[in-house]
Amino acid sequence: MALAFPKTNATVLAPVGAAALYWAWFGLSPKRAFLVGWAAGTVFFAINYAWFGETAGALIAPFGEFLTLGPGIGDALFGFALPALAIALLQRRGRPDLVPLGAAAIFAFAEWFRCEGLGVLGVPFGSIGYSQVESPLAPLASYIGTYGVSFALALLGAYAAYAVRASFALSALRPAGIAYGAVIVAVAFAWLAWPAKSLAAPAFKVAAVQGNIAQPLKFTDAAYREALARYTSLTLSLKNAHVKLVVWPETVIIRALNLDQALQTRFGALAKSVDAELIVGTFEVLNQNKEYNALFFFRPDGGLDAVYKKRQLVPFAEHLPLRPLLTWIPWTEKVNDIGTGDDPGVVNVNGMRVGPIVCWESAFSGLNVGDVRRGAQLLAIATDDAWFGSTAGPYMHAQIAQMRALETGRWIVRAGATGISGIVAPNGLYTRSTKLEVATVVVGAVGMPVDTVYDAIGPVPVALACLAIYGGIFAWPARRRVRH
Repeated sequence: MALAFPKTNATVLAPVGAAALYWAWFGLSPKRAFLVGWAAGTVFFAINYAWFGETAGALIAPFGEFLTLGPGIGDALFGFALPALAIALLQRRGRPDLVPLGAAAIFAFAEWFRCEGLGVLGVPFGSIGYSQVESPLAPLASYIGTYGVSFALALLGAYAAYAVRASFALSALRPAGIAYGAVIVAVAFAWLAWPAKSLAAPAFKVAAVQGNIAQPLKFTDAAYREALARYTSLTLSLKNAHVKLVVWPETVIIRALNLDQALQTRFGALAKSVDAELIVGTFEVLNQNKEYNALFFFRPDGGLDAVYKKRQLVPFAEHLPLRPLLTWIPWTEKVNDIGTGDDPGVVNVNGMRVGPIVCWESAFSGLNVGDVRRGAQLLAIATDDAWFGSTAGPYMHAQIAQMRALETGRWIVRAGATGISGIVAPNGLYTRSTKLEVATVVVGAVGMPVDTVYDAIGPVPVALACLAIYGGIFAWPARRRVRH
């Protein structure tokens, strides 16, 4: 399953890995299933999260490995161990031919719960649905989202494991065939009715600036001056490009921009010189010196249009959950205490309503759908993946943007400090993209959005439907033959 993700991108291995998981879980006692699930999950997430501590780990040495193992162990509990326990309990009650259906459903529900249901403690990476953004299953995402795609993958894997364990007996092949047929039919109908199958020619020109300032240097005065010069120069190169929106990455300007009027004036003049809305990633300091991770919007006439403050913060990096209880841990004093924004901040940019997204926020399906429901026609992601160097991290994060485009039917412009920057169409494909660790500008056009079913329902109903499937199978157990 881990090999289905970047950088390997062996997409077909997602259902194969799921089949191996279910083969291991089926037939175990609840206790053993729980332990095997936790062990398997720890390995899976440790591989997927290996990039977490690429730069930040050095800041909290000798606790750097905790950045991988800590979230890995926690997510293994919620994403693998508890579903395995639930599956083992289901096998004791449910009809054997329906147990794989319930097993797939509870796995998908657990995936939603560990990613988004836990709220500020959610770690929204490693969802197996993300691995399918360019597979035949991709159209399903516009109807049932990431977790629905994960359910489809888990269903294929669970019924494959069921058939193997039954030595391909006809009694097992029949329900497995029905499950596979149902997925094939669902994908076919999804593709035929897919609103992003054909898109109108895009005409709204946008640009993403990638300055490529290495993370270890970023917070020095010399790097700040270099970033200011480099981003200004790259933006000025757009003078004759006729773009309407220019997006800079997250926190490329390491100053409280609201406290520096001269710098605001400079950026306003820059926006005016290229005749485009300019989004600058920076900080804002408000009452009681509370610092916010912010995006400043400068209009083409040079005025300040809006300020967006990041709403979904990275736990144990931008804020410390339960801080009063954890201050005894040596490295916790290094954890920031960034303020949490509360304004969705959809901004009208030259007739296009833009929903600003900062880094980590792009991985939360519900947050992005919420912006669409508030009128966002285009999503602008400003991110700083320089923390993760050239590991799998930037590629995984860029892949998540593809899933958000599939789910919402919105075009996405993505600006990464060191990459990957680009433009994603509602069909989930990058129309323009950059390589990692180069200073460059991406220029391209985006179009009007297409409406999706998922926009209307969002992730919670999908997750609850999965829980209901499991609960229904559990509540009506198989009839047992009575011996006389």
